[in-house]
Amino acid sequence: MNSGRLILAGAPLGNPDDASPRLRTALTECDLIFAEDTRRFRHLANDLGVTVSAQLRSFFAGNEQERAGELRQELLNGKVVLLITDGGMPGVSDPGYLALKAALEIGAQVEVIPGPSAVTTALTLSGLPMERFLFDGFAPRTAKARADYIHSIKSEVRAIVLFEAPHRTKELVNDLLGILGGERRIALCREMTKKYEEVFRGTLNELNSWVSQREILGEVTLVIEGAQLSEVAARTP
Repeated sequence: MNSGRLILAGAPLGNPDDASPRLRTALTECDLIFAEDTRRFRHLANDLGVTVSAQLRSFFAGNEQERAGELRQELLNGKVVLLITDGGMPGVSDPGYLALKAALEIGAQVEVIPGPSAVTTALTLSGLPMERFLFDGFAPRTAKARADYIHSIKSEVRAIVLFEAPHRTKELVNDLLGILGGERRIALCREMTKKYEEVFRGTLNELNSWVSQREILGEVTLVIEGAQLSEVAARTP
């Protein structure tokens, strides 16, 4: 058996016009597509005006282990397999790493189709210094683990990018305020590239007031200003 080819495809965050011509072509030429949400994928294909003839299977956090085994076998059978998530790049806070691992273990070809990134889009929108940054995915869910995490980044001088679920955003902002202080600057980017895109820029004091007055909906990305070197020096024994 000849090992096939795995294509890790970057998907639009929301606006289908951000899809590259290369992605459109790959969707029509691959043998099999693993998608994080098959319904959302069908909507994307429809928006792109692409007719997909490849077999479609789901590949999400709950079935990633099982599906990675299936994907491995399809690659061993010589198939061209495309993996796409709901937005951004597979494996970046989304399912994808196990698929890549399986492909590399059997010597399959791996191809990446670059695409939009919530991380770099939010950094650019933030208005904060972004020459160096730290991306940490989603903050811990439990109160203690979240507080411990925020303490661990308190002296980080690079900008910090976090994803958060809308229903946990107010708790995260409140904890950031309590630990980092009210004057630390921050940007909250919501529903980027979509119809109701919204960006808040200000201090943690201002953001805490802003989020407390509204329901937070959609996908949220936070960019936190890095600590000032003078603050770090003052805290160093």
